[in-house]
Amino acid sequence: MNPAPSLIVALDYDDPAAARRLVDNLPVGGCRLKVGKTLFTRAGPALIEEWARDGWEVFLDLKFHDIPNTVAGACRAAADLGVWMVNVHALGGPAMLAAARAAVDAQSGSAPLLTAVTVLTSHDQATLDAIGLRGTPADAVTRLTGLATAAGLDGVVCSGEEAGAVRDQAGPGFRRVTPGVRPADSARGDQRRVLTPAAAIRAGATDLVVGRPITQAADPAHAVEIILAEMQVTASAMDER
Repeated sequence: MNPAPSLIVALDYDDPAAARRLVDNLPVGGCRLKVGKTLFTRAGPALIEEWARDGWEVFLDLKFHDIPNTVAGACRAAADLGVWMVNVHALGGPAMLAAARAAVDAQSGSAPLLTAVTVLTSHDQATLDAIGLRGTPADAVTRLTGLATAAGLDGVVCSGEEAGAVRDQAGPGFRRVTPGVRPADSARGDQRRVLTPAAAIRAGATDLVVGRPITQAADPAHAVEIILAEMQVTASAMDER
């Protein structure tokens, strides 16, 4: 069964106070929060713990990629913060993915979801050729999804363009976390493979990550409402088929 579609707000701030101001104006439970490298480096784990105590489900997006023992330790630390989801790079390979899975499973209490980044949405064919990954972006996503499923992860981070293929490969319960989501009237920014919220849901995404169209909006809470409404209408229409 497909997880219910969810919206994750990417808090790509270098000012923790600005991030707090935005979150204070969003409805707890209406969406989830994503904290990446910039905000985490500026604010540290205390901000994650604060939001978790306030009832927010936080996706810690640090994309761990290192030797298995180091990644296992990082995943244990993330679980101790009370995050909802943590991710690693599938390019770390089978042993690293297995170590991350074991570390999360060993935690007492509610363990976070564990997902793996496949191919960044800023990458295209030219990028893959430059770094020496064979095949197309879709080929790479398929290979890396296979590693994630073999290690028992809960999902992958992938473009909406590959979400349907990931669902078919790994099953409907396997999460497809999709960055690069932009409302139709938003700029693409540095993303290459971009879909609107409705198109991402139709393509098979389960968790939509949206940053600048919300964080740079004149009224971020209203921007969240509009995106959630588009997602809900699209999901309802698909359920009626």
